[in-house]
Amino acid sequence: MELIRQNSVVPVWLPWPLPTGWLVTGFAEVGDERTGGRASVVALSGPSVTHGPADLLIIAEEPGIGLGASFAGIGGPDPGAGFDEGPPNAKIDVLGHPTALWFVKGPGDRAAYAGEALGNWLWTIGWPAEAGCVIALAQLSLIDLREAPPLDVPFGAFSPRLDD
Repeated sequence: MELIRQNSVVPVWLPWPLPTGWLVTGFAEVGDERTGGRASVVALSGPSVTHGPADLLIIAEEPGIGLGASFAGIGGPDPGAGFDEGPPNAKIDVLGHPTALWFVKGPGDRAAYAGEALGNWLWTIGWPAEAGCVIALAQLSLIDLREAPPLDVPFGAFSPRLDD
């Protein structure tokens, strides 16, 4: 966690406080030692509202990187033209500001939402798809771990979602 915090050029978003019963289950980044992390992933696992266990990835990335689109199961590096037409499907709190997220259509086994925060893509991707309501219902409040004071973050077993 500390290495990603120090190396990342983009935010490392963490819901804080974590929703009840949720644990951090891993971190990942895309980038190199020269330019720093251009995309960050925080993996979480916990109970869904109605369907047992759920996994959630929160991704921040520079436009054109494509990590969020890859985890969302769609082609192309970004959510695609027209994804943000109409009112947002969800709003979450990012650094104290309401941030709009739109549903991104992809494979039926997951629910993906995308928006923008601090000039970077913000993706939230939940499994199973029915757990996507966690994003809308849990009223997540994201902090940037790069700027957060030391936290007592509860960790769980490494997420297999990061192996994809």
